[in-house]
Amino acid sequence: MTVRKNQASLTTDEKRRFVDALVQLKRSGRYDAFVTTHNAFILGDTDNGERTGHRSPSFLPWHRRFLLEFERALQSVDASVALPYWDWTADRTTRSSLWAPDFLGGTGRGLDGRVMDGPFAAAAGNWPVSVRVDTRTYLRRSLGTGVRELPTRAEVESVLSMATYDMAPWNSASDGFRNHLEGWRGVNLHNRVHVWVGGQMGTGVSPNDPVFWLHHAYIDKLWARWQRLHPDSGYVPVAGTPNVVDLNETMKPWNDVRPSDLLDHTAFYTFDTD
Repeated sequence: MTVRKNQASLTTDEKRRFVDALVQLKRSGRYDAFVTTHNAFILGDTDNGERTGHRSPSFLPWHRRFLLEFERALQSVDASVALPYWDWTADRTTRSSLWAPDFLGGTGRGLDGRVMDGPFAAAAGNWPVSVRVDTRTYLRRSLGTGVRELPTRAEVESVLSMATYDMAPWNSASDGFRNHLEGWRGVNLHNRVHVWVGGQMGTGVSPNDPVFWLHHAYIDKLWARWQRLHPDSGYVPVAGTPNVVDLNETMKPWNDVRPSDLLDHTAFYTFDTD
């Protein structure tokens, strides 16, 4: 069984294996397919039309399946690799070990946001950005520039206390746990982290930055924690809802998996705190 660990507790060897698997996926072209998929859903998911990956109840199960596909791709390179998660309520600064040269590298330079150190810097030659929103072919970040502070533990707890998973109109205007976690309302958790990292993380091609996977692994962990806190509150809507994915409807692009298939993460992996 795969165990997803806090990135802060990874050994030097675990970090190296994770980075090496990312680089091999990138070289094979398989990595960029994930970036393309995510960007297509960012562009297609709108408040007033069909929406699957974002601005909708299926935000959480869709990304759970997306991460599972990616984790399996990594494991096809190195079976020992699992997706780590980044607890941004604890590792909150640009000096966190997450951003060290032996792991993800640090922020970008002021001139153009180009990441200058670590295995994903342009100079390392491992990480040409091919699926992009502009002509720049290098990884960019601007840590703490777009928004100064990452979400706090108290803000997370306030969202976890919400007993209703989601509610009409089932989009970015909804109240409830999903939308407050996604960040369109309230204290803004998930979206704020994307903006804090900046660069490609602030765009539809956010998986170009490997920190995307660690961020979403933590969002996934928060969903699992919410489920434990509210065992009587399940995924909604259940049936007959236009433009969004009901409990037992299949999700694009896979068309073979339903939210109901993904409610229990322990069928696929555990977290180090489970």
